[in-house]
Amino acid sequence: MTSLGLGGCLADDMGLGKTLTLIALHLHRQGAAESAGPTLVVCPTSLMGNWQREIEKFAPGTPVRRFHGGRRSLADLTDGEFVLTTYGRCGWTPPPWRAPAGAGRRRRGAARQEPFSATARALHAARQGPGGADRDAGGEQPVGAVGHPGLDDAGTVGVVGPVPAAARAVDRGRRGGHPRRPLRRTDWPGWCGRSCAPTQVRSGIAPELPPKTETDRAVALTAEQAALYEAVVREGLGEIAGTDGLARRGLVVKLLTALKQVCNHPAHYLKEPPGAPDAGAARFAGRSGKTELLDELLDTILAEGAGVLVFTQYVGMARLLAAHLAARGVPAQLLHGGTPVAQREEMVRRFQDGAVPVFLLSLKAAGTGLNLTRAAHVVHFDRWWNPAVEAQATDRAYRIGQTQPVQVHRMVTEGTVEDRIAALLARKQRLADAVLGSGRRR
Repeated sequence: MTSLGLGGCLADDMGLGKTLTLIALHLHRQGAAESAGPTLVVCPTSLMGNWQREIEKFAPGTPVRRFHGGRRSLADLTDGEFVLTTYGRCGWTPPPWRAPAGAGRRRRGAARQEPFSATARALHAARQGPGGADRDAGGEQPVGAVGHPGLDDAGTVGVVGPVPAAARAVDRGRRGGHPRRPLRRTDWPGWCGRSCAPTQVRSGIAPELPPKTETDRAVALTAEQAALYEAVVREGLGEIAGTDGLARRGLVVKLLTALKQVCNHPAHYLKEPPGAPDAGAARFAGRSGKTELLDELLDTILAEGAGVLVFTQYVGMARLLAAHLAARGVPAQLLHGGTPVAQREEMVRRFQDGAVPVFLLSLKAAGTGLNLTRAAHVVHFDRWWNPAVEAQATDRAYRIGQTQPVQVHRMVTEGTVEDRIAALLARKQRLADAVLGSGRRR
């Protein structure tokens, strides 16, 4: 695709080697051209350290530069160099699902028309030879990399059309009782993905991966949680009854969020500060079914000498858990969106070395890119609306390099909105299986 001047999207299941594939593409292009120019990697902040380690491991000797701090310079770039930067730093964000109106085919050099800011412009200027001629003479080709079951047409906007339209067509066929053709069997140029279902991919492409067991752990509300849950429902429905339109939708979202926080812990909903004087270890755990179950799981996991990842979508809840575990004397560390890059890398190193067995992670900041194969257990403390997000978080542990069987524990509070979310996720997963399919492309 890149040799034709087009971009592409590498859509593999998480942990199957997208980073390695793109490093191999970089090395291949360096060998195929006298001056292929540098490669710009635009990724979330939490992935920069992982990219650097992977490049040093699989392409030793390849120069790597981070464009992250304010004093970084791209004035002396060389051919064959990797430049790592973040979305915000280069003035670019991942594209929306739909192509912009009037978008045409991407041709050689089309990436220069993208809304890149300082970093990309500096990179392009560095690639100009004497007299302003492009040394590569082929322009830049964007290559997207997304994990299961993400779909992305970033690399071929205007060439194949938006992916979601086809996904909706598949769904309409399912609901109408008509035979459907999985997207993986559709001949789209630019769609470079494994042609098997995720479980088949892992057993076929990566047969060395150990088994993975996923379990829904049902817990009951404590008396305090039940009373608070009922009060929040009554108050929220009263507010919703007198509204309509966008205001009503906003109140519905607010109510759902509040109920999920009550299911986590009363202190989470009531915004009690972590480590409050009346929130000792026993008192804190005794107020929530989830924290009681988490303590039981951690006691067993730590007795086995294993590592565990604990994901929550709420940084506030993660802070409460960190204070609770500290009060119990359990070695733990917390990574969230505000954690500095250098500290994130040190946390990953300490966990992988076994120095800290419990890793608390916010779902948004740590759900992609990190290699945390020291973990034999993954705990989803609360559920997200999209099953792909949970799958990506689980794959921080269940990926190439993992040598232990992985146990995934999903906490669900019985008789609450979390039960409904679990049912919704099951329906979404069935739709994803229908869309992606399991048959090989002919």
